[in-house]
Amino acid sequence: MKYTDFALARRKMVQEQLLARGIKDERVLRAMMKVPRHLFLEEGLWSQAYGDFPLPIGEGQTISQPYIVALMTEALRLKGDDKVLEIGTGSGYQAAILAELAERVFSIERISSLAAKARRILDELGYANVLIKVSDGTYGWEEEAPFDGIIVTAGAPEIPKTLLRQLKVGGRLVIPVGNEYSQTLLRIARKESGYKEEDLGGCRFVRLIGDHGWRA
Repeated sequence: MKYTDFALARRKMVQEQLLARGIKDERVLRAMMKVPRHLFLEEGLWSQAYGDFPLPIGEGQTISQPYIVALMTEALRLKGDDKVLEIGTGSGYQAAILAELAERVFSIERISSLAAKARRILDELGYANVLIKVSDGTYGWEEEAPFDGIIVTAGAPEIPKTLLRQLKVGGRLVIPVGNEYSQTLLRIARKESGYKEEDLGGCRFVRLIGDHGWRA
């Protein structure tokens, strides 16, 4: 695929995968149009980078299909001045999308090799508003809490209370919850009086490994 074809592939991705399936937030669509998803993959996979499916990134992990990235991002309802926590940096692609929409992104990855590669790509693309650390993401990032939005890019057996506590009143947590083979994507909004849960549909993610998730 020629370099100029990637912009065309992104446009097709936005039109056929996102707009056609109900993604409406203009800021999310612009971010998905801008961020070069192929650069977060090995060069041998570049021809598949904008297809409607997840792809391997090494260490048994995947980059989510574009629609799921857009759906989860839209569900956060970011305004531009937000402080966002991402659990599961992976390739760094979701962090780049968030960086286009939020003021600061704090991302946690448990696998150091993935964190290092994501950091390199994000630096090359100029995303200085993303901070990454290697840790057990199920504990969140307490010293930087509270957050306007928290996004979990791996399936959890239940919603970690550690993350709920780090959500700002008025903030939203988007997380897949279920068994090891299928999950329900949930949005939890923190209110003054408690938490409101919303079902966003079925999905399938790799397991969220950690003390408040699945055991390795």
